[in-house]
Amino acid sequence: MYDDHYGLSGRPFQLTPDPRFWFDTATHRKAMAYLGYGLSQGEGFVVITGDPGAGKTTLMGHLLGTIDRERMNVIKIVTTQLAPNDLLRLVAAGLQIDANDLPKASILSAIERGLHAVARNGQRTLLIVDEAQSLPLETLEELRMLSNFQAGGYPLLQIFLLGQPEFRLTLQDPRLEQLRQRVIAMHHLDSMDADEVEPYLIHRLSCVGWRGKPRFTNDAVAAMYRWSGGSPRRLNQLAGRVLLFGAIEQIETFGADDLATVIADLDNDTPHSAYVPPAPQPVAEEPYELREVAPIPMGSPAPPPAGDPRPLRHDAVQDPMQRIAELEAHMKEQDEALRRVLTLLVDWVESSESKGVRPDLSALRGNAA
Repeated sequence: MYDDHYGLSGRPFQLTPDPRFWFDTATHRKAMAYLGYGLSQGEGFVVITGDPGAGKTTLMGHLLGTIDRERMNVIKIVTTQLAPNDLLRLVAAGLQIDANDLPKASILSAIERGLHAVARNGQRTLLIVDEAQSLPLETLEELRMLSNFQAGGYPLLQIFLLGQPEFRLTLQDPRLEQLRQRVIAMHHLDSMDADEVEPYLIHRLSCVGWRGKPRFTNDAVAAMYRWSGGSPRRLNQLAGRVLLFGAIEQIETFGADDLATVIADLDNDTPHSAYVPPAPQPVAEEPYELREVAPIPMGSPAPPPAGDPRPLRHDAVQDPMQRIAELEAHMKEQDEALRRVLTLLVDWVESSESKGVRPDLSALRGNAA
């Protein structure tokens, strides 16, 4: 209704995540920089957390739109309370393996063979698990075991975990010490700042053909920020209701009074909808601390050591897409060499193990370098 009234080609504030409406807030730019760093390393775990509606799913959709799917085999799992065996079956399905009637040992063997087959085709396998805060500890441990698969010292699987803030507390469980040691980058998606709300509204409207109508006064934008707390989903919820109200009342410029009317209606519909900042989460008393790792150029010998995280370089924060493009260019050169080496390594390792002989890979490693 309101899209016709304002001459828009679609709904700019739909609640369903859509990468087409990607908007570069400061926190999302930083998250993309960390994800780019993780992809350049090609191993371990990358963890992204955020409150519901912070844009985790949109972030990942945007990332997948930037990578070469011919060189990356992506398996996506959205899960709640997934048992270890069910997780293995979903991973197997992502590798085109029917594991419904197989015992666990056979599923693991089939997954390893499937990962080897992907590597032979010159691809890397990326597993993305959404809603990771719902995973039982046993399932997280199963994920860690899957990350052990490798050929000739090269990892066959990389894992991205997306979850709500409480997932960080889950990771501090002493039973997940080994998994924590494999987290190479971690970032929490914050809410939008107040000065990002107006550009966000204009961006989403422009994606569907906005030509200056409707408009929002400064007071209206401030009211939208106060009610939403800077949450993209809550802002979309409010903006959609505002445009519907405007179409009914024939409003082209929204002021603070219009926002007050719509917000009152929303609060009556859902009495507890007014934004309440999340309460601080207790931090477990541990001798270690999970830290974010700042992105570093490909070819560096190792991720930054433990200690205070390095600050992001200015260019990584300002233009993460250029940073990722540079990483992809380097990765393409390396993958060409790695594709040839992996094929030789996989065949050599498998043939040697079948004969009970442990192969000496030092020569091949020297050639790969």
